[in-house]
Amino acid sequence: MRIVFIGTGDIGVPTLRSLLHSRELVGVVTQPDKPVGRRQVLTPPPIKRALTNAAVPLLQPRRIKNDDAIAWLRELAPDVIVVMAYGQILPPSVLEIPTIACLNLHASLLPKHRGAAPIQAAIMAGDHETGITVMYMDEGLDTGDILLQSRVEIAPDETGGSLHDKLAGIAPHALADALQRVARGTAPRVAQDSAAATYAPKLEREHGRLDLHEAREMIERKIRAFDPWPGAFVMADERKLKVFRASLTADSPLRLQAIDGPLSILEAQLEGGRRMAAEELARGHPRLAAQL
Repeated sequence: MRIVFIGTGDIGVPTLRSLLHSRELVGVVTQPDKPVGRRQVLTPPPIKRALTNAAVPLLQPRRIKNDDAIAWLRELAPDVIVVMAYGQILPPSVLEIPTIACLNLHASLLPKHRGAAPIQAAIMAGDHETGITVMYMDEGLDTGDILLQSRVEIAPDETGGSLHDKLAGIAPHALADALQRVARGTAPRVAQDSAAATYAPKLEREHGRLDLHEAREMIERKIRAFDPWPGAFVMADERKLKVFRASLTADSPLRLQAIDGPLSILEAQLEGGRRMAAEELARGHPRLAAQL
């Protein structure tokens, strides 16, 4: 089976590596290198970095719908295109290229949490489980028929980062199972219930600002969901206070006053400083508690 992988983010790296080991990978598409950080250093995406020393053709089009990119994909003649965390919507001219299917690996149990930020959405929603959905791609946003789902539990202390890593770890196994079913001709197609769909739009840095008019349980879930991105924060003395961990039950010298009661900060970072325990932060900034 000839496979092309299309992806950009870290979550797709284990899946890409599994395809490299399978020796069925005939090409990879990822986003262009981009300036990163204060110094705007041109940096390759994680998928490109994972291909170091791999003899696999790589394409980095600005837009995958351009004629050169489509011609390149057609020349590879893939049986299956596998997509994970690419960051662009595939046009019909790409979806029709593989002889068997375009398969997308989405980091939620569809139809819940369609869209760009399903990991954070699952934690914010208080879900007890999530997973990887392997689906047949269509022209909609995560609306295609489901081939299979692989599930994981969401721990009570789960963060966006830890759940990202869990899902990245199970994705290669979910894809391997899906590809085996495709090869045997036994892969199912189960239509999604669109009436049950929820959406998880792309997160920007400003989405991390905590709204203290919300319930403290929701605020605590957001703090975990937004670690590491986009990062939860409040303003204190005209500076950002990034909040990494909080508790509904533990005591702390630093507290957020939610609409239904206090929420103890356990670990935070004041703008210009370093990440530290709340007790240490309060000792170094004795006026901070009064400013929250």
